[in-house]
Amino acid sequence: MRYLLVEDNIELSDAVIKRLALDGHAVDHAMTLAEAEDCLAAANYDLILLDVMLPDGDGRDFLARSRAHLQTPVIVLTARAQVSDRVGALDQGADDYITKPFDFSELEARCRAVLRRRGGAARNDIALGPAVFDPLAGTLQYGEQIVELRNREIRLLEVFARHPGQILSKSHVMDRMFSYDTAVTENAIEVYVGRLRRRIDGMGFRIETVRGLGYRIETDAP
Repeated sequence: MRYLLVEDNIELSDAVIKRLALDGHAVDHAMTLAEAEDCLAAANYDLILLDVMLPDGDGRDFLARSRAHLQTPVIVLTARAQVSDRVGALDQGADDYITKPFDFSELEARCRAVLRRRGGAARNDIALGPAVFDPLAGTLQYGEQIVELRNREIRLLEVFARHPGQILSKSHVMDRMFSYDTAVTENAIEVYVGRLRRRIDGMGFRIETVRGLGYRIETDAP
């Protein structure tokens, strides 16, 4: 998953980025609303973590202005704990609200919950034909066989699993998996896909190459 963190506290931002990176998420960081707008103009994000008090404005006002065209789920981060503040943020388009200081495990859980709701799912599990993929546990189960995936494999499989049957270009996969400050080439994507294919071999689904276009996840014929 690729997140956008809009937060001007450098210490907190570094901590959040490092924590999310442990799970293989790519995080772009904007310290102002102007930087956030530049990021949103250049990339698509799965989730936005938005601070309220920023050097060039109020994150809630930014959210209210942007909701007409911004469909990305947003979690507001703020030190304001009053009920009226939470209600205001939700009414202005936030999908959730977390008060500083927060526990990182709670932040991660709220991120997962918001993404599940946006995807219309009540659980983390994703069915891939006869296999069951759990991106939270990082496991793939096929009958009695359970494969434990590495972080990068989890995120790559999640990209494909959330777009079943769709052709995803290499550039799209790169955009979903890596932040701006990560140097990566399309050849690296080929390497990651090759490794993942070996891990999922014989589990009832596959990632096929669509020549000249990219990749697509497909379920094996029964």
